[in-house]
Amino acid sequence: MELRDMTRQELEAFAAAQQKEYDRIDALGLEINMARGKPCPKQLDASEALFKDVYSVASYIDDDGLDTRNYGGLYGIEAARAFFGELLDMPSKNVIVGGSASLQLMYDFLAQCCLSGIGGCVPWSQQPGAKFLCVVPGYDRHFAITEYLGLEMVNVPILEDGPDMDLVEELVKDARVKGMFCVPKYSNPDGITYSDAVVQRLARLEPAAKDFRVIWDNAYLVHDLYDEGDKLLNIFTEAAKYGHEDYFVEFASTSKITFAGAGISCVCASDANIAAIGKRMYYQIISFDKMNQLRHVRAIPDMAALKAHMRRHADILRPKFDAVLEVLESELSGLGIARWHKPMGGYFIGLKVDVGSAKYAGVLCKDAGLTLTNVGAAFPYGFDPEDCEIRIAPSYPSEDDLRLATHLLCTAVKLAAARELLK
Repeated sequence: MELRDMTRQELEAFAAAQQKEYDRIDALGLEINMARGKPCPKQLDASEALFKDVYSVASYIDDDGLDTRNYGGLYGIEAARAFFGELLDMPSKNVIVGGSASLQLMYDFLAQCCLSGIGGCVPWSQQPGAKFLCVVPGYDRHFAITEYLGLEMVNVPILEDGPDMDLVEELVKDARVKGMFCVPKYSNPDGITYSDAVVQRLARLEPAAKDFRVIWDNAYLVHDLYDEGDKLLNIFTEAAKYGHEDYFVEFASTSKITFAGAGISCVCASDANIAAIGKRMYYQIISFDKMNQLRHVRAIPDMAALKAHMRRHADILRPKFDAVLEVLESELSGLGIARWHKPMGGYFIGLKVDVGSAKYAGVLCKDAGLTLTNVGAAFPYGFDPEDCEIRIAPSYPSEDDLRLATHLLCTAVKLAAARELLK
């Protein structure tokens, strides 16, 4: 029975039962952290095995004769550029390889747009009221960068097939709108992949601002949980049909492929954008860690090796996602208080609480020893206007801990919803 259909007496009895179960779990003294999508030790150990034979001194010289211990190679070693180029289906000349964090490359690019401008336009910081579109719920680090740089953030809801394109097409008619964030495959946190139609509409956008740039954060491109993962159109192939390649700047990394804190990252863009980024990098850095780039391309020499490695990741992660989804289904289905999407890949499950009580449910979880991403973090300025989104990150805890943590979360959601409905 849905909670909204219960009599007050039935709802009070339901709330009392949830409170009793919550008190029982609280007494266990749990310490479970699901705040971030961190690879678990088994995943890191699987990557360690790839690198066991590539640390020797002899491997410092790359196939082009470059001594990776020394200066040079601003855009990254050619083998690493070719690796990301094949992964993203782009020419290697349109790829720059960086350090461990694609987030750093995103920040640097946006800071460049604010400080020096892009596409020959006035810097964003000198354009009053510059705005950025943020697909919500979304990645809190994206929003933190945008807020830090002083850009006004505008929410764009994500639908079942990607951002609300009717709204996007309307908003970009305003020249103050300078770009938008997109996680196009297995979005953070809902695990939604943009449909072909959405990618094509994004490629056809005619923004009023000629310095409009979409941050295409393709963080989960190869992070399928099942053999038949979601398919995503190449945004540059579609954009080229309209001469819009300059509007898109793509980012990716091996952070959740090899080592979260010691991988390699890349930015992929049009000829004009690569030239602009390279000009700025000339003043910023001599080169990134080329030895690590070399280690990575020798550890994962081709796409076949990458696919085999990602199947090992999937075999570790899939049972964890299944455990969370099983508990959600068994405890929340049919109550009319929560919704979720079964992702085919990525690192998160987004739980939507329909009665505006997500923040209180999060407090209950924290008090009982379960650390979640702060409720509201999936929205700009940390404000969820409907108080509905809870992000679940299943990757790090054990399956047993995940089942217990998800049971606690479901109990907190039911208790918070019942109390809200009793008001």
